[in-house]
Amino acid sequence: MTQTSNRLFDELAKLMTDAASVADGARREVETVVRSQVERWIADMDLVKREDFDVVRELASRARIENEKLAARVAALEARLGIAEEKPAAVKRGKKSGPPATD
Repeated sequence: MTQTSNRLFDELAKLMTDAASVADGARREVETVVRSQVERWIADMDLVKREDFDVVRELASRARIENEKLAARVAALEARLGIAEEKPAAVKRGKKSGPPATD
């Protein structure tokens, strides 16, 4: 009886090892399929890469700084020439431009 129960346990252990191996293989296969689907979904969304975003943000920051410098230079030149900047009537009165409020 001892030989039979050892053989039964050996077969059971082999079966469990094989089942664990199959489960691990199935897990890897599911991960591969899910990863592939997610990558395709992200590619279809036309998302911007982080590096590209950072480059464009830096360009926008430099452009804003340059724009501020040029605006100050234009204002200084206009002041030297005695040219006053024309402002819309709504701004002169301190009102916001836009459609009239309805109550």
